[in-house]
Amino acid sequence: MIDERWAQAAQALKSGADFWSLRIVDEHIENHAVRNDVVQPLHAVRERGAMVTAWAGAGAGYAATADLSAAGLQRALDIATARAQASAHFSLIDHRELARPAASGSYASPNLETPLPTRGEWLERLAQQCAAANLDARIVERVASMHVAHADQLYLTCDGVRIEQRFRYLMPGLSVAAHADGDTQVRTLAGDHGALAQGGMEILARHGFESAGARVADEALQLLAAPNCPSGKRDLLLMPDQMMLQIHESIGHPLELDRILGDERNFAGWSFVKAEMFGSYQYGSELLNVTFDPELREEAATYAFDDDGSAATKQYLIRNGRLERPLGGALSQQRAGLPGVANSRAANWNRPPIDRMANLNIEPGSQTLEAMIANIESGILMTSNTSWSIDDHRNKFQFGCEYGRLIENGKLTQVVKRPNYRGISASFWRSLAAVGDASTREVYGTPYCGKGEPAQVIRVGHASPACVFSNVDVFGGA
Repeated sequence: MIDERWAQAAQALKSGADFWSLRIVDEHIENHAVRNDVVQPLHAVRERGAMVTAWAGAGAGYAATADLSAAGLQRALDIATARAQASAHFSLIDHRELARPAASGSYASPNLETPLPTRGEWLERLAQQCAAANLDARIVERVASMHVAHADQLYLTCDGVRIEQRFRYLMPGLSVAAHADGDTQVRTLAGDHGALAQGGMEILARHGFESAGARVADEALQLLAAPNCPSGKRDLLLMPDQMMLQIHESIGHPLELDRILGDERNFAGWSFVKAEMFGSYQYGSELLNVTFDPELREEAATYAFDDDGSAATKQYLIRNGRLERPLGGALSQQRAGLPGVANSRAANWNRPPIDRMANLNIEPGSQTLEAMIANIESGILMTSNTSWSIDDHRNKFQFGCEYGRLIENGKLTQVVKRPNYRGISASFWRSLAAVGDASTREVYGTPYCGKGEPAQVIRVGHASPACVFSNVDVFGGA
């Protein structure tokens, strides 16, 4: 809970800036784990501080501080104001033309007040699944983990805007490695880092965590006995936990507006998408509908306001395959003259907001999983990402999965290991041939999306149904 004394200290701030805002973040993270039935040391992090933004004339300045006293906040505001004044004659953007945040409000994660287990209770649950995974002498490593994070944010402006948002995140994890005859296979829960969500204990039930140990271990043993994935052109059925990575890398990053404008070229790469493509470019087949959706409350990046104080609402980025709008916050919208979304987000109190993915989702279609499988004559199902590679323009890619099953004459058949596929982003999405209905849609998320200089690692969410892509280049790993 945000200490109200910090808000009172902010009310006394004075500045010669035309506008200033203050964003206070108080975050606590704990990671619990049991490896091979041995409790691992607690990993805990506490972060608390404030970012001050000031606009003076055309310029803008930032300053961060961990000193949340009235004097500490005033010093940070003085520094930010001086930087804004110094940059006014050199700014490429006239900040006087930017709209100021106008609405106050609040947000809280679902079930936020429901108590969570103590560390001892977490470790008991983790130990149960770690032990349940010990099915066979060929199981050489078993790790069960739980990531718990609480983040409280308070955003204040000199105009009297107040936004308070409270978040709670859980990410259950389970990884099992099996080894025999020189071959090691690893199976995880949701690709190891994909089960992040907001809420409480319902997150464990959503991923079947309480019975996952034996299931994940059995699938690791299946992979040891399985043949290598065949190579060639096949229809590809991607399950939602792999769709998360596909959406993230070949839609999310290419549509970040600051990247399109060139800001990331020397660090995380550019984009094959250009500003003039919006409104006309056919990004995928007519079945492709992609939304920026900060309203799905259990998803990892749900919020009411972004870190620049813009109100967040659901928007279509791609509709019926056609590109409509980028992932650009207020500043990038001003620079590009394009509509965007409320996605100016910062990794923590000591970073300024930049254009980031949040909840980036594919809307459900009309087909059941059974119907999609039945319509495939020669194909492969892949689930749970294990490797990825994509070029600097977020165009050519190669992704690998943990677990595959062949589809022959409309039926799931043999398990195969080391399944991989490759393609080019736009042509791949244009090969989208079937989109699963709501019964196939699952919600995933990760706390490890990296971008920016200095680097910012942030939480993102992806909800997707299962999807079928036609005539994809599939191959096995060495």
